[in-house]
Amino acid sequence: MALRIYNTLTRNKRDLEPLAPPRVGMYVCGVTVYDYCHIGHARAYVAFDIVARYLRYRGLDLTYVRNFTDIDDKIINRARERGQEPAVVAQQFIDEFYRDMEALNVAPADIEPRVTEHIPDIIALVERLIAKEHGYVVDAAPVPDGSAPAGRDVYFSVRSFEPYGRLSGRDIEEMQSGARVDVDERKRDPLDFALWKAAKPGEPWWDSPWGRGRPGWHIECSVMSMKYLGHTLDIHGGGKDLVFPHHENEIAQSEAATGQPFARLWMHNGFVNVNDEKMSKSLGNFFTIRDVTARFDPEAVRYFLLTTHYRSPLNFTDGQVEEAENRVAYIYETLARVESFLAQTAPAGDGEEFEKVFARGDEPYRPRHEFEQALDDDFNTPRALGLLSELLRLANLLLDGKEQEQIGRKLKPPLRARLLAEWQNLFAPMQTVLGLGARPPAEFLDQLRLRRCCRREIDPAWVEQRLAERAAAKHAKDYTLADQIRAELAAAGVEVRDAREKTIWRVC
Repeated sequence: MALRIYNTLTRNKRDLEPLAPPRVGMYVCGVTVYDYCHIGHARAYVAFDIVARYLRYRGLDLTYVRNFTDIDDKIINRARERGQEPAVVAQQFIDEFYRDMEALNVAPADIEPRVTEHIPDIIALVERLIAKEHGYVVDAAPVPDGSAPAGRDVYFSVRSFEPYGRLSGRDIEEMQSGARVDVDERKRDPLDFALWKAAKPGEPWWDSPWGRGRPGWHIECSVMSMKYLGHTLDIHGGGKDLVFPHHENEIAQSEAATGQPFARLWMHNGFVNVNDEKMSKSLGNFFTIRDVTARFDPEAVRYFLLTTHYRSPLNFTDGQVEEAENRVAYIYETLARVESFLAQTAPAGDGEEFEKVFARGDEPYRPRHEFEQALDDDFNTPRALGLLSELLRLANLLLDGKEQEQIGRKLKPPLRARLLAEWQNLFAPMQTVLGLGARPPAEFLDQLRLRRCCRREIDPAWVEQRLAERAAAKHAKDYTLADQIRAELAAAGVEVRDAREKTIWRVC
């Protein structure tokens, strides 16, 4: 089956057909670094992390470019609030971005360009657009203090690019009649957008043919994507909020400059709602990644983000993230049990294969093939997680010696060990693609237990003390007291499990 991806531009699924296979170039719009990343950023970058991981799993030679917008009005305003230089603010939040992405197991992109490192390239593209009569220069707006502007502005003429609006499906006449824009007599058309901005007093600036100034927002992504991936990208991605105007404007200025298609496939992830309401600071339901990972394990957040298809709206609730945390714990508990079983039981040298033992009638069970089918269908992570859960269930049947429930017969421990070793080989590449289960199981489970104790206001030392008293009661054959302690712990939200080597506890 070919890898099919929903293309926002054509509004249907299309086969991925790279310009120069097996090479694939993917550009994803990065963050404007003036604040901590929010859960919407997590949604976008986890989604495209899966895309990158799976393309490489499929054997494609991916070059993944994701930029940083490190000069912008928001950065300048934040710097003024703090009494810092904009470059200092930008670097701080680039560092914070990396911390958040590392927590979510989002790998860095191959190339991570910054706007301020590409000013000469931006100026060159603006000059090209002016030469082709797609851009025009105007006097800068008056400075409020009456001083002379340090430069001139450059705008893109939207009506000079006939296909404008095709990505978003908007009609240019309707856009103009319904546009909520400030009247600016300097512009030829209210829809025209800035390619270059004259510097205001106190702002960072660069010399240009139009005097001191800095880039407009949209031009940066055209420049950085084409610099590293060529005039036509295989994949361009970002959040749905970027379809208009950002990506629409990228297409216009890029294709106007080169005369070539800008991107073959456009991918956009859906919005995040919180408790069925749009996330916004005004509603008080705006969460940074730090806010969420302070309460839940970051891997649980990643799992939760994968439970909804990347193009669909995602509804964030504490309950759903907590359920995702339970599912991640199930992964680690299973991995730990498999490791322990194989350390104690030598696998049989031969015997039936895992996929035949768990065959579905006359059809072999082919979990890896089904996993690939799921992700080949526009990166269907909910279906992929379902397949992962089925594999975990089968592993636990083998671990518990209950495989008879599935296959109608009992297997000897050496054959079960052999099947579990095969299971590891099947499971590992799937969890790698999804970015789950990468930590040592004991480390994850210990951290989760402490996190949940904090969340439930349970003292771990008290739990350990009561378990020691329970062990003493069992040793003294006072099973009534042992059961009472267990019930007391359960009432506090602590589940106790008596394993072969030791008693294990977790917070539910």
